Amino acid sequence: MSKIDTQGMSAPMTPDETKKARNQTYKPAVVTPRRIIEPTLVKELKILINEVLNERNGFRGKSYFDTENFKHYVGEEEPSYEDWK
Repeated sequence: MSKIDTQGMSAPMTPDETKKARNQTYKPAVVTPRRIIEPTLVKELKILINEVLNERNGFRGKSYFDTENFKHYVGEEEPSYEDWK
C-alpha cells in the first residue's frame, strides 16, 4: 500500500463529544507585527531625534552618540544617559 489511511486515526467519541467538537468556535490568531528596525536601533533613533530637537531649542548636554563620555572598564556598568532637560 503506497498511501496512509488517516480516516480512522481519531479516538472514539460519544455523540455528545462529536457535537461539541463540530460546534467549537476558535478565537482569531494574534498577529504580532514584524519591524524592519530592531528595538535597540529604534531606541537610539529616538534619542538622536530628541537630541537634535533639543539642540534646535538651545538645550545642551552630553550626547548619547559621543562615546568618549560613556567609556568604562570591562565589568563595570556603562554610565547612564541623562536627558538634556
